[in-house]
Amino acid sequence: QVQLVESGGGLVQAGGSLRLSCAASGSMININTMRWYRQAPGKQRELVAIASSGGSANFLDSVKGRFTISGDNAKNTVYLEMNSLTPEDTAVYYCAAWFNGRDYWGQGTQVTVSS
Repeated sequence: QVQLVESGGGLVQAGGSLRLSCAASGSMININTMRWYRQAPGKQRELVAIASSGGSANFLDSVKGRFTISGDNAKNTVYLEMNSLTPEDTAVYYCAAWFNGRDYWGQGTQVTVSS
């Protein structure tokens, strides 16, 4: 009943920026339940960012100060703006949303940062 589609990934040089989008369809969801995760080669999936309606956000320590999370309720979409990217940010990035008692996940979008 909920579908999530990530977009905006790609190849970028170190120091560059990307903006990821996660669009939800099928049902209207609370945008504040949407989070960003990533999984790098050989590593476990980790939570990257989560935001609240009050404007406060939590970030993975390694991305704090470089990444920004935001949402657009009208578009049922959450964004992850990534700045000052490093090769350690290379990963598949996923969004997740809570709806009707369970989490839904997108298919992921690849982010590759070259040195």
